[in-house]
Amino acid sequence: MRPALRTALAAGLLLATATACGTQDEPNDAKPRTTLTVLAAASLTDVFKQAGAAYEQSHPDTRLKFSFAGSQELASQVRQGVPADALVTADTKTMEGLRNETSTPTTIARNRLTIATAPGNPKRIGGLADLAEPDLKVVLAAPEVPAGRYSKKVLDQQHIKVEPVSQEPNVRAVLSKVSLGEADAGIVYVTDATAARNKVATVTVPDAQNAVAAYPAATLKGSQHAEKAADFVKWLTSEEARKLLGAAGFQRP
Repeated sequence: MRPALRTALAAGLLLATATACGTQDEPNDAKPRTTLTVLAAASLTDVFKQAGAAYEQSHPDTRLKFSFAGSQELASQVRQGVPADALVTADTKTMEGLRNETSTPTTIARNRLTIATAPGNPKRIGGLADLAEPDLKVVLAAPEVPAGRYSKKVLDQQHIKVEPVSQEPNVRAVLSKVSLGEADAGIVYVTDATAARNKVATVTVPDAQNAVAAYPAATLKGSQHAEKAADFVKWLTSEEARKLLGAAGFQRP
């Protein structure tokens, strides 16, 4: 019986070893995932999180990593050589200033401005002209930020002089000031106000007084994954992506 027992034990050991080796090899058979770093305007924060999940579901070999900030800050990162694969800004001016670092950009969406106030609009703000009231605490995006430039443009066109209590580095910071009660009003994108519908109220800016923001997307020439980055930028113009953008309040390009 002893030789038979030794034979059985040896056979079992060989089977266990083979099974273990098979388990270890399985991960090696799976295709490695490519991580794409996408630099995106702060106003895209909510919708891009949804878009990223949708894209990854249909592209299981790709993982998206987003870095959100004001467009001017993103441009600075690109010029400094921060590793990234694609860029989406909230204006064409910023993108055009990076033409040597990007592929030919494609506009994926458009946006408009609105006035954000505290819920219920307690200061009874009726339009842009009311933002000039001296006892009103108004916050705007800084002039070098796309939202700040658009805000200045619409105010200047209406000959309205506003003295903001602060100028923020991106439009999300403006929204935050209003939603936290640190300001009575601020000019933000329609999409930002839509995302914070329970925290702020809005006052519509008529089309004749408004500004249209264009969102161009492009791959970065320094990308280590140029083909996959181009696939993602192209997907942003797809019907699936446009439906997500539309649901968030963005207009078609």
